[in-house]
Amino acid sequence: MAAPGGVKTQVRVCHNRTVVSFRRSVHAVVLAAVVLTTGPGESPAGAAPELPADLPASARARLQPITERASLAVKVEGQTFVGRRDVFEFLLDHPDFATHVTRALKFARYKIWRTPTGLGIDDGWGTVGTFETVWAAAGHRIMHARGVYQHKILPDIQGQAVVAIDYGVQPADNGRSQISTAVTGFVKLDSRVLAMASKMASSVARAKGEKEAKSLVGLFARTTQAIETDPAGVFEKVRQRPDTPARELEEFRRLLNLPTAGR
Repeated sequence: MAAPGGVKTQVRVCHNRTVVSFRRSVHAVVLAAVVLTTGPGESPAGAAPELPADLPASARARLQPITERASLAVKVEGQTFVGRRDVFEFLLDHPDFATHVTRALKFARYKIWRTPTGLGIDDGWGTVGTFETVWAAAGHRIMHARGVYQHKILPDIQGQAVVAIDYGVQPADNGRSQISTAVTGFVKLDSRVLAMASKMASSVARAKGEKEAKSLVGLFARTTQAIETDPAGVFEKVRQRPDTPARELEEFRRLLNLPTAGR
């Protein structure tokens, strides 16, 4: 959540002005990557992104130090797409497996893996970190990430992020659902200098944040469409990956109603 502790920031000084360009604001989560929909829209003018109203108090208290002091906060409304709710939620709840799907399809470079203390992530562009799902409920997922952007010239840039994924589901034909989502991301840089610079260049930072969210939106849309169009073909590509976790692969096979190998 990408999102998410993974913050890529480039800073350059030109004519005594500091220009901050966010290459990837919520690039490292999530998942998130993998869990967005299509067609972003803008938040109403003047409306600040907020966490869901029904977020439990304990989780809210844990995340507020990040969301209330965020260097960047964006919200992206997604257009409705059609897919199976159970497949959608399986990918949401198994982000490590979801990246096996997107990598097998050659849609993204994200890599997420399980560690003894949570999930590790490498976005393939220099951002590495860890994240976890803080709250999961019907229609909601909230993730917290810590990450560092490692640059060859600049010092390492560390940060935290919170990504909230809210979705609604309506019945569609053939057991499918119309799924609509809204994704809210908060990124907090550990460096006060960078945090202040990002606020001074807030319009640039927000535009880049929304652009990256749109990129993830397209990633999930293509992944969903590929599964809907050719579930057996997608499964076989994922199965051929040598490091695909066997348990999640078997759950995925059953979810897609596919026969076992050799049948």
